[in-house]
Amino acid sequence: MGMQRFVGVDLAWAPTGTRIGPRETGVAVIDGTGTVIDCGWTRGVEDTLAWIAEVTVDGSTLAFVDAPLVVDNPTGQRPCEREVGRRYGRWKVSANSTNRNSRHQGGVLLRERLQESGWTYHDGLDGPPADGLVLSECYPYTTLVGAAELGYDQERPRYKRPGRRPPQGWRSARARVCDELIARLAGLAEADPPLRPASHPVSRQLLTEPSPERDAPYKHREDLVDALLCAWTAALWSRHGLARCQVLGEEVPERPGTAPTIIAPARPEQRREPVAVQPLSGHSRLPERRTPARTP
Repeated sequence: MGMQRFVGVDLAWAPTGTRIGPRETGVAVIDGTGTVIDCGWTRGVEDTLAWIAEVTVDGSTLAFVDAPLVVDNPTGQRPCEREVGRRYGRWKVSANSTNRNSRHQGGVLLRERLQESGWTYHDGLDGPPADGLVLSECYPYTTLVGAAELGYDQERPRYKRPGRRPPQGWRSARARVCDELIARLAGLAEADPPLRPASHPVSRQLLTEPSPERDAPYKHREDLVDALLCAWTAALWSRHGLARCQVLGEEVPERPGTAPTIIAPARPEQRREPVAVQPLSGHSRLPERRTPARTP
């Protein structure tokens, strides 16, 4: 791999939070061997920026953020959000709508602040970057159902709150599903690329302690799980590029490299159309699309 470190950020979409302050953001950074260099939680964009600055390897860090990073549509959904439902809907995965009228755009603020400090946003349409300080957008649900290593062949795991009126006993069921998901993350220790949650004391607790049922401590854990998924997705994209992932969204942006996209692991049946495996060393654009075509 060209990149030395892979950052995952499960960003709280509201940049300033509620009356009690910003909500937690899950953060994790791994290296090419899957070792967790650091992980935990931040609060607010400023805290998250400071953490990223601490764990960055100059000139060789790829960050994947679970939040809308580029929002230029006045209304409705971004094209990449529509494509999530089209490509992954069979696996019960869809994305929330984001537009310029959306209240919470912490991802946009994070991107702008990182760009001010030397980072580059990359839409992925030319394949993964070989070096630099680069950030892109991802969506953990697409990783869960798009990466065959995790084994979610039929549908996404239901480890999030199930709607406004969840059924009786849903918290205990949610905790069991989360524990199973964490066990599958541990199974990535021998994957290509690997992820080794047991390599850091904070992420190791995910393996040694059962998931809580109470909402606040559960959300605390869930954010870290999603951050680790984001970091591993960044490593997967860097290692295998378009052979294992697809880029959802605009294919011919007005400004190259700046389209609002989501980079998503993909099984063959989840792609727009059959594609040839791309050489890992090259940067090839996605094939021309022949048919018209998340939760914070």
